[in-house]
Amino acid sequence: MIAIVTGASSGIGQDIAKELAKRNFDLVLVSRNKEKLNEFAKTLNVKTKVIPLDLSIKENCYKLHEMLKDKKISVLVNNAGFGDFGRFSDSDLKTDLNMIDLNICCVHILTKLFLKDFLKNDHGFILNVSSLAGFMPGGPLMATYYATKSYILSLSLAIYEEIRKCKSKVSISVLCPGPVKTKFNNRAGVNFSIKPLSSKEVAKISVEKMFKKQLLIIPGMMMKLSYVFSKLLPIKQQLMAIYHIQHKKRY
Repeated sequence: MIAIVTGASSGIGQDIAKELAKRNFDLVLVSRNKEKLNEFAKTLNVKTKVIPLDLSIKENCYKLHEMLKDKKISVLVNNAGFGDFGRFSDSDLKTDLNMIDLNICCVHILTKLFLKDFLKNDHGFILNVSSLAGFMPGGPLMATYYATKSYILSLSLAIYEEIRKCKSKVSISVLCPGPVKTKFNNRAGVNFSIKPLSSKEVAKISVEKMFKKQLLIIPGMMMKLSYVFSKLLPIKQQLMAIYHIQHKKRY
């Protein structure tokens, strides 16, 4: 059994890889940082293949599938992604487009290509990493990031129903965590106003629920309550609340 984990050089991706290794999955670790991947691979007790690729480049997504399509892939974890902070009118357009390429296009391409393989074999698990942000009506001060996570959530939900209707044994889950303590925060330039979960906690819950074929995975009781309460507020009030929360995150 082989599992692919993108964004595996740190954070949630790395801890998900550890959880899969505990279940005796051989691993394919994908990230831009070859050195970090190699260091991490040395700590694992399973067969591990390191593939250093920048998945924000669409051609590399096709290349990854071409390299692995004939292997016995059982799990695909689409975890690679990043965020950025600031007013939409002030944010760097190049950064926005790079985020869309990694957070959306990469997930879309890899999900489609490997899903086709999984459906042929009537076996496989896909875990797409979205965010609690994906449920929100918008993310003022992190507009592009919130929009990308909404895309991943919507796409995954639609695919779930299509798979269910064709009675396939293939499973797709979507992880929607709230604040998680990872290096993501440094890259986005934010700090959380509430205590985040550890990436280890999130990874453990994610892998357990994925293998139980749970569609929505929202780690932490506080985040589950936040999701429920968000559905009760009018959109404009939600936007005001999100802006206030985001503004407090700024270093």
